[in-house]
Amino acid sequence: MEVDIVEFVVPVENNKTLFVWDIEAGVTEAAVYEGLHAVFSSFGPLYLLKVCPNAPLSTPGFYALIKFYSAIHARKAQQHTDGRSLFQNSPLKVRLSAKQTPHFLFGSRPLSHAHCVSLANHCLGFDGWTSDIITLKELPVDEEAGGGASQTLKLGCLLQLSFPRHGVTTRGAALLQDSFTCTGDGKVMVELRQTTEHLFEETAGLVQVRDWDQDQDQVMQFPAEEEDWNEEDLDLSVW
Repeated sequence: MEVDIVEFVVPVENNKTLFVWDIEAGVTEAAVYEGLHAVFSSFGPLYLLKVCPNAPLSTPGFYALIKFYSAIHARKAQQHTDGRSLFQNSPLKVRLSAKQTPHFLFGSRPLSHAHCVSLANHCLGFDGWTSDIITLKELPVDEEAGGGASQTLKLGCLLQLSFPRHGVTTRGAALLQDSFTCTGDGKVMVELRQTTEHLFEETAGLVQVRDWDQDQDQVMQFPAEEEDWNEEDLDLSVW
């Protein structure tokens, strides 16, 4: 039995990437995506599936880029789909990527929250894990930060992950600091941010809502657990 360790990082290795050619024209790009996803996701969770039309001077049709989290899943998918028609009349060409990964993409890059949740649900089941915020606290900022109409907000968070089926619980701490401009009238500021986690991935706009309240008593509080949590660098005690 083959065993593969699936890490919660962006897959960049060639042995986890498939290219698919000779996808017939005559159907919509959305239909091609659905057909490919139905076939290849059956071998394992997918990080990325991107469908593109062929170049204007090429034969009409599509090609696709598919990234798995697991090299074993990618290899099995290639072996069982190459040369088969699958969801169309003519056979497809499916190959493992032979393109050299640029040096600046090497190294572990953490997955986005959405990808982490999706992968955890696939591996553990939708009821196989839970996450709970133990502490969310505003922390003091450096005196040099902010100034004028600009305000700086610094938050510390303590999060707990539990895996009931395995009787395992773990905790992690995070620190976030950001500066923004106050409107002075208590209005909520909305900022539209475009982020790209992967060079080949299309991302939708992310709306971030910020609200600055000078009344410290309005900060959300969370109850402490019976077990104490000691953090050397950050004071994340519950208010």
